[in-house]
Amino acid sequence: MNKNKNEVDITQLTFEQTKKIRAYLKKLIENGGSDLHVKSNGVIRARINGAIIPFSGSIFSYEDAMTLSKEILRSRFSELVENKEVDLVYQFDERNRFRVNIFFQTDGPSFVFRAIPMNIPTIDEMNYPEMVRAFAKESRGLILVTGTTGSGKSTTLAAMIHEINITQKKHIITIEDPIEFVHKDRGCIINQRSVGQDTLSFDRALRAALREDPDIILVGEMRDRETIELALHAADTGHLVFSTLHTVDAKETINRIIAIFPNEEQNRVRLSLAGVLKGVISQRLIPTKENKRVAAMEILVKTPTIEKLILENRDYEIKEAIEKGREHYKSQSFDQHILDIYNAGIITKDRAKDYATSASDLELKMSGLNSGKAADTLKKPEKNGNDIVLDDDIFDLK
Repeated sequence: MNKNKNEVDITQLTFEQTKKIRAYLKKLIENGGSDLHVKSNGVIRARINGAIIPFSGSIFSYEDAMTLSKEILRSRFSELVENKEVDLVYQFDERNRFRVNIFFQTDGPSFVFRAIPMNIPTIDEMNYPEMVRAFAKESRGLILVTGTTGSGKSTTLAAMIHEINITQKKHIITIEDPIEFVHKDRGCIINQRSVGQDTLSFDRALRAALREDPDIILVGEMRDRETIELALHAADTGHLVFSTLHTVDAKETINRIIAIFPNEEQNRVRLSLAGVLKGVISQRLIPTKENKRVAAMEILVKTPTIEKLILENRDYEIKEAIEKGREHYKSQSFDQHILDIYNAGIITKDRAKDYATSASDLELKMSGLNSGKAADTLKKPEKNGNDIVLDDDIFDLK
């Protein structure tokens, strides 16, 4: 019988390339990095505290990259050849896992290893605004966490699911691609499904979830119109639905959801979204003075005013409504939270302006406040012996 030309003969693999990459992953872990980048015909690099730095002085060849693909994927190598990209989770040891994306680019295969913390963060440990905990107490509706890739969306969702798990007795179904944080049953039953392994797609799993007696459904990402439609329906039928989008703020999030539908359906979707939306958390990770990163959050809380703005297509007024609702509804714009973080002494003025929605407006507010006085809701983290200090030297992994 003829073998598929893309089928891997595991007996012929020495796993030497995997051993080499594991040494780099170990160094990444030791230095608190978030991502390891391995590119054909390029040097190996790492992202530490948001910055890409070289991890090796030698070129990782095309041949080595192809061999590494086979060693990591084994029977799934043909999937990479066919689809040109593959997602998986790599278990480094009992305490460390990585989300891996392998993809083809001009020079051959490339790999991005994203560190997945094994310890699920809590809302208190992350020093999140109190509205994050309040959202976890909702019984129904839609709550969205948004931001660019690497902005900490998964961490925030994990913290909210953990809060529910230790304080309530519910059935939670998560649909993820891939599963990052693994939750153990505490007060809740938690069934986690990985797209590609446990289900074929987000929309298929979401449709099935409605027949599986859930109280809470987490959809890893609302990627298409059908998934968004099903999520809105699930929220409308008495479930609490969490999900994410790659949008920069609350206003863009609402626009993105509505714009994905044809013009003739957009009024219907506005009506549905205005009815079920409970809140939007948008995130930006800002480098701190202590060489770490802190999450700045814009938080939209659905109020009668916000609902009216969505219904009447006045999305351009949402930011102002968020800022005005801070005292009574605990909502906040990015610039309001960034100002808090700056006043707490956690970030520099330049960093604050770099990440602000309006740097000029923020600077005016800074000039009228005592920058040395910490905001009541924030604490400056204590420096400890585990803080990372990096220089410009290339790491020696020999």
